[in-house]
Amino acid sequence: MVGPSSEARLKELGVVLPPPPTAFGAYVEAVQCGSLLFLSGMLPVAGHVPIYLGLVGRDLSVREGYDAARAACLSGLAAARVYLGSLDRIRAIAKLAVYLATPADFQAHPKVADGASELLLNLFGADLVPPRIVLGVSSIPLGMPVEVELVFEIEA
Repeated sequence: MVGPSSEARLKELGVVLPPPPTAFGAYVEAVQCGSLLFLSGMLPVAGHVPIYLGLVGRDLSVREGYDAARAACLSGLAAARVYLGSLDRIRAIAKLAVYLATPADFQAHPKVADGASELLLNLFGADLVPPRIVLGVSSIPLGMPVEVELVFEIEA
């Protein structure tokens, strides 16, 4: 990455990471396999407290869904920072998956998922924008509207 470090960029953007998420079940938040860091599904929480609940397109607007996707991605960055010690160890974003709890007729999935994508773009720059999959599902754990999956390539 050329330019400021990820940690410096956080400060420059005025982005404050939430408390790192804690597991809601029998799993861990992060596992490293070789140079890849796999995060568990990240929810829009502050610590262990949901920030958003409901279905996007029924209970939440597209804008609220966008904010929920951004919040879930922030939780992922908080988990990665705890595991890595610094976001500066991230060399690439190998995968971004955004799952949205929506009614069957909802169609604005990309606009909602941009909450996570644009955060990553602003933080890491265009060179590290990841491939993305966005899926609508009938429900997400604990009634939350969004779950984000991230895989990072990290420096050893």
